[in-house]
Amino acid sequence: MRRTKVIIMGAAGRDFHNFNVFFRNNEAYQVVAFTATQIPGIEGRRYPPQLAGPLYPEGIPIEPEENLPQLIEKYGVQVVVFSYSDVSHQHVMERAAVAGAAGADFWLLGPTSTQVASEKPVVAVCAVRTGCGKSQTTRRVAEILKENGKKVAVVRHPMPYGDLAAQAVQRFASYSDLDAAGCTIEEREEYEPHIDRGNVVFAGVDYEAILRQAEREADVILWDGGNNDFPFYRPDLLIVVADPLRAGHENTYWPGSLNIRRADVVVINKVDSAGLAEVERLRAAVFALNPTARVIEAASPISVEDPQVIAGKKVLVVEDGPTVTHGEMPFGAGAVAARKLGAQLVDPRPYAVGSIADTFARYPHLDAVLPAMGYGEKQIAELAATVARVPCEAIVIATPIDLRRLLELPRPATRVRYELQEIGRPTLEEVLAPLL
Repeated sequence: MRRTKVIIMGAAGRDFHNFNVFFRNNEAYQVVAFTATQIPGIEGRRYPPQLAGPLYPEGIPIEPEENLPQLIEKYGVQVVVFSYSDVSHQHVMERAAVAGAAGADFWLLGPTSTQVASEKPVVAVCAVRTGCGKSQTTRRVAEILKENGKKVAVVRHPMPYGDLAAQAVQRFASYSDLDAAGCTIEEREEYEPHIDRGNVVFAGVDYEAILRQAEREADVILWDGGNNDFPFYRPDLLIVVADPLRAGHENTYWPGSLNIRRADVVVINKVDSAGLAEVERLRAAVFALNPTARVIEAASPISVEDPQVIAGKKVLVVEDGPTVTHGEMPFGAGAVAARKLGAQLVDPRPYAVGSIADTFARYPHLDAVLPAMGYGEKQIAELAATVARVPCEAIVIATPIDLRRLLELPRPATRVRYELQEIGRPTLEEVLAPLL
């Protein structure tokens, strides 16, 4: 039988999952390559044969996305499968045009084709965009489930940026587990806040195998989504977080625009920092796209560990990387907290080195804040070098982890934190009641 030749476009996450559940053992298709983008340094590897299965004894090459037209021609590719998230509809259709012009069909695999069913109840928390407040919503859901006597396994959207075979199934219950796995800053930002609360986190590459292990330890599976992707598991309750500061994006970014339409519950977050008109605009959009969804309003109040460290000072603000890069926020909670305390933000852009300077060039929308980029040892070293060069009096750490554990900071520093606070009714506990 002649196999249809396929390229999967991705960013080391959804692409591997789509391959595993749809293509890996499917003799009708031959995946000849993955392409990679968004995350620095993930191209030039191979999807290993241990994960690729018997149809792919040599594994599958991972190529830079910019080579897509040449790869289509080289391999005689008939189908290109778009498999990454938090991009505009314009971005998706531009890639469709590139694929079509090179002679290939263009596919988007949806939930029916890619979601794995669980034996245990699944609560999924996803978002319209990166930086909406998904992480603190997930933590709040975990808290409610545990308070009601449920054993919870948190399964995090993938971030496999190292040895893929070694990362097939990962379980994190302590900081030593993170250290042993050589986790990046981006991974630690998602895992550490759960570990701090006694939650066990699963992640990796093979999400069906991950699910089966998590099911053995838990009463409820809690899917902690990444970017604005839709869940890898079939949810019994889908909670989608939306951001009034980016009202309009709920219908113009992929696949957040899918999430908002499938949501059982929509959390309109940041009502404490957005204007009334923005909140009402988003509420109207949610109703138009999904009139049956239950809507919860919430705030994410900001607290500063030691305000005196930064009050009235010249400060460097280090923000959560994904929120202010491909999440397209010019600044985050750190800048908000610093300005409220009368601090003056020192622009880090003139002092950036290596890949950190490249990040500023790639994301020109950034304000005078430093994204905490750390996708490998080299980039972490460049982040540390950039921090050391900025002429400030103090440092604001607005990442979900304490960077002082990973970097030797040259100036006094304090952390900014934020947790979800529901306002009015319904509450998350009320919408979770059927599972409790």
